[in-house]
Amino acid sequence: QVQLVESGGGLVQPGGSLRLSCVASGRTFAADAMGWFRQAAGKEREFVVGISWSGDSTYYADSMKGRFTISRDNAKNTVYLQMNSLQSEDTAVYYCAVMDSAIVQVHYWGQGTQVTVSS
Repeated sequence: QVQLVESGGGLVQPGGSLRLSCVASGRTFAADAMGWFRQAAGKEREFVVGISWSGDSTYYADSMKGRFTISRDNAKNTVYLQMNSLQSEDTAVYYCAVMDSAIVQVHYWGQGTQVTVSS
């Protein structure tokens, strides 16, 4: 059974940083592309960033470039999302996902972690 467990969310002031983690189990993590999505209240879930199985290739939504960085540690079955210069518009539930190699289709979702940016 595939499990994706996100952590690292919380309350942060505007301009602050957070690092989200997602630990995967039940699959050969090193063979999977991974992604991060987010969903703000009342809005559709949107793609944030994806990373290839090797970590050599990353794909960012245009609005996320420059502030967000994805990385992975295959030895720890973990993918990370470093978020800097956070703004109130970044408030959302952030989801980790197992994706296809093209980083288009989601195969599995995590349960999500809440990120709230507020003073």
